[in-house]
Amino acid sequence: MTLNWKKTLIVTIDILLAAYLALAVTAFNKPDESKQVCTQVRVDITDNVVDGFLSAGEIKRILQRNKIYPLAKPMSAVDVRLIEETLRRSPFVDMVECHKAQNGLVCITLTQRMPIVRVKADNGDDYYIDNRGGVMPNTKYAGDLVVATGCVSKAYARKVLTPIGNFIVNDRFWRNQIVQINVLHDGTMEIVPRVGEHVVYLGRPTQVPEKLARLRKFYRYGLNKAGWNKYSYINLEFDNQIICKKKTKQQ
Repeated sequence: MTLNWKKTLIVTIDILLAAYLALAVTAFNKPDESKQVCTQVRVDITDNVVDGFLSAGEIKRILQRNKIYPLAKPMSAVDVRLIEETLRRSPFVDMVECHKAQNGLVCITLTQRMPIVRVKADNGDDYYIDNRGGVMPNTKYAGDLVVATGCVSKAYARKVLTPIGNFIVNDRFWRNQIVQINVLHDGTMEIVPRVGEHVVYLGRPTQVPEKLARLRKFYRYGLNKAGWNKYSYINLEFDNQIICKKKTKQQ
């Protein structure tokens, strides 16, 4: 069988022409970064149950301090990897991604470490615990978080307070009702509610969701009728019972 060289030549030319057109379209549509400047910086911070430490304004200040805020700079001079590396050094940033878009837009998307408990221990420690059990430094953050006081080591905070804090911030009722957790020297735990002039003793920090479920029922069917200020101390240490101490006149 003889080779039809004319047909082969035509097919080859068609392939080369198609490749050229594809390359030309791509090249012509690609913006010329050497002439383009950054006209907008968009910062997206993922939402969560509680407000975090970071805002778009804080991200801008971090980048300005490091002289890498991209606004008004040539797009060719915007180093997205450097922006990511700089923001990752913040103790409050979990993940970050930066990329350039068309029309001079630079997009920064990040997730932040979410504080769930503030620890103010007897030994002078003052820090936050995030939702993964990580220690976060004290800052000017003024969020409405539960405060853990008393005999709290960092190991106790990571292991014990983290699951309890996650439970509280993910439950709307308890997030609004519990303002303080106090850890006693034997490792047992008290909570201080926002409504009601009483302290709740949980005992050992086990089965906390179940204990709080009993307390919630007691609030609904007991204190709503008897009065929220009738008792000074409510003990939930033992299963299937609630022991209450009446408030004295002096109290």
